[in-house]
Amino acid sequence: MTLELKNVAKHMGTATYIHETSLVLEEGSFNTFLGPTLAGKTSLLQLIAGLERPTSGEVWFRGKNVTGVPVQKRNVSMVYQQFINYPNFNVYENIASPLRVAGMPNAEVESRVQATASLLHLVPMLDRRPNELSGGQQQRTAIARALVKNSDLILLDEPLANLDYKLREELRDELPRFFAGRRCIVVYATTEPMEALLFSGNTATLHEGRITQFGPTSEVYKRPNDLVSAQVFSDPPINTAAVTKRGSKIAINETIELPAGKASRTIPDGEYTIGIRPHHITPEANKPGTVEVEGQVLVAEISGSESAVHFDLGGKTWVSLSHGIHRFDVGSRAKFYIDMEHTFFFDGQLRRIEGK
Repeated sequence: MTLELKNVAKHMGTATYIHETSLVLEEGSFNTFLGPTLAGKTSLLQLIAGLERPTSGEVWFRGKNVTGVPVQKRNVSMVYQQFINYPNFNVYENIASPLRVAGMPNAEVESRVQATASLLHLVPMLDRRPNELSGGQQQRTAIARALVKNSDLILLDEPLANLDYKLREELRDELPRFFAGRRCIVVYATTEPMEALLFSGNTATLHEGRITQFGPTSEVYKRPNDLVSAQVFSDPPINTAAVTKRGSKIAINETIELPAGKASRTIPDGEYTIGIRPHHITPEANKPGTVEVEGQVLVAEISGSESAVHFDLGGKTWVSLSHGIHRFDVGSRAKFYIDMEHTFFFDGQLRRIEGK
């Protein structure tokens, strides 16, 4: 069982929501669509579900062209960021509703509803109506109704965005395990790189209606094809700078010279753009081979157990993100340590270049 998009595109008037896209999703796979707001994630999910018809191209499922098949005739579940529940049903009947429509025996309905409600911490609320629930509880009910169907396709459009922090963390951990071993295809849309990394599986990075890269999540993260994919998969934003590479050194603005990492020393000399994720710039030399630089602190933030520092280096703002509490005075000079082994090099077309 596969889902295949064949040169699918979506236009509305002069606006292009999805540029020509081809993609294959395999049975039993968990796939993350990662991209900023308006990258095209929801539009792509709607095309996959059959809620929208592509302007051109075809959607194939299980070897059949389903491009014109309405969503009601597909075994698909979809959950949006904004919860949708039946106001006159209690939580139990909201979850059970797709099973009732399918004519499932009561014993099977009971078993499935109880198991799904337990996963989403809804058992104490099964007799309540949606207007008696918090926003997070209503969203959990909507998610449960989608999960209980055992659909061939399960499409989740930022479903955890409105949940409280603790429950969001729990569900991030539980969702992939819930689907493990099932034959369905799961697609989860998010703006958060951390969610993609936690879910593992496959990730497609999206930017302005295009899939820039698709593959195993760890591969897309560690080996982005280009700068755009690296930027999509970095939060805070990846640090970039124009550099000149000469032998084992790189120069930034011809004023700062740094040693190239071992992996990049075989890259030909020339002009490049480098990219360094913020967590590879730290206020402590916690790895051998890091390079010390000194910059002026512009902004210092402590969030929970992480410290983020914006600093000026060579007339450009850089960002460091590190675990632990690190206090800095704005305006002061401070030392930072760059892990050059995790520096990406991009050519003039912003494609990633690898050393030999």
